[in-house]
Amino acid sequence: MFDPEAVRAFEHAGWQVAAAGYEASFATATRQFIPDLLDSAGVEAGQNVLDVACGPAFTAAAAAERGATVRGLDFSEAMLAVARARHPTLTFDQGDAEALPYADGTFDGVVSNFGIHHAPTPINALAEARRVLYPGGRLAFTVWADQASNIAWKLVFDAIRAKGDMSASKAPPPGGGLNDPEACRLALMQAGFTQATVSRAGHVWRHADGRALLHALKAGTARMAALIGAQTPDALAAIAQEIDRQAERYRDADGLAVPIAAFIATGVRH
Repeated sequence: MFDPEAVRAFEHAGWQVAAAGYEASFATATRQFIPDLLDSAGVEAGQNVLDVACGPAFTAAAAAERGATVRGLDFSEAMLAVARARHPTLTFDQGDAEALPYADGTFDGVVSNFGIHHAPTPINALAEARRVLYPGGRLAFTVWADQASNIAWKLVFDAIRAKGDMSASKAPPPGGGLNDPEACRLALMQAGFTQATVSRAGHVWRHADGRALLHALKAGTARMAALIGAQTPDALAAIAQEIDRQAERYRDADGLAVPIAAFIATGVRH
């Protein structure tokens, strides 16, 4: 049975732990999509922009570099401590993406880089983003693409299915899948947005080998970290070897160059 409070508690605990190691691990993947996200949102100088699920504030800082006035929000105290230490001139608030602590029509733009799908009920987070936008304001968010085109995830999940236990983590089921374009468009429309569009962006995530890929996911995520951390030591070794075997086609002189892909969804408040 889906329990939103269990999802919220699980995600919060996971990101509290991930905060310290996020920059050197999972951020090496997520930061690559920030320019794509900000371009899709039309972020430019003079705008008032909210970064939802801002984490260590890489997206917020990039928006500020474009000349926007930026506010970041996250539910993780540990993530916000990193953000405030890195960017003392920016403003950050602790809060819930499903209950934003801002008045209606406060922002020209709302962005979220791989944050919306971590909300227990993503549609509520999208509706809140719409509420705090000015009429004509734009939302843009990123979500990971399905495994068919998001090779890093496919390698890990296929290896765990072959050599480990996909049910080992006992994590609560997520609130909703947004990893295909139609699901993103539907969620935007259900939240009241118009001009819903979804584009795809691809990049390459570099790692020395399968063990390094597993380490990055375990150190810098919540749900994937729980799955990887629940494997036995022997299974982890076999999983890493299986990733190396399956990823041989992506190997070059510097290690693995693994394709990663995301969808960028946008909508307008009218």
